Amino acid sequence: MIVVTNTIQIKKGHGRQVAARFKNPKGVHTMPGFVKMELLLSESGEEAEELKVVTTWQNKASFDNWVNSDSFKEAHARRSSAGTGGGHPGGKPPEHAGSHLSSPSQGQGGHHSAEQPQDQSGHPGGTAAGPGPIMLGSKLSIHELLFTQEAVSPT
Repeated sequence: MIVVTNTIQIKKGHGRQVAARFKNPKGVHTMPGFVKMELLLSESGEEAEELKVVTTWQNKASFDNWVNSDSFKEAHARRSSAGTGGGHPGGKPPEHAGSHLSSPSQGQGGHHSAEQPQDQSGHPGGTAAGPGPIMLGSKLSIHELLFTQEAVSPT
């Protein structure tokens, strides 16, 4: 199994707003090999909040199939000019060899092409509401799951 973590830096005060956008999965939960998705939020930063989108997959091939699927393209497609989404306009995300790092000044998502600006949803394209970008950058990392330790209930 593998665990894929997309760590997103978000402008202070907007973490829960961005997190709400992940409540309705756009097909990822129906993909073969998908195990689960968890969303973690840290609001403790002085200038930014951190959102971690953690997905678990049976294997890397299953994750790659998601990234290359029509469902992924639809989930990350450019939405209306209301600034509520974004996408890979005519593009395909890069292959994931292990990790992809975006510098905060570039403002792109870890699983998006380096030339695409991001909006407040964490997807490239679109326009952010209000002054300045809400998305400050992200990093995608892929790890092999070696083991899981569960709590033991007293019997």
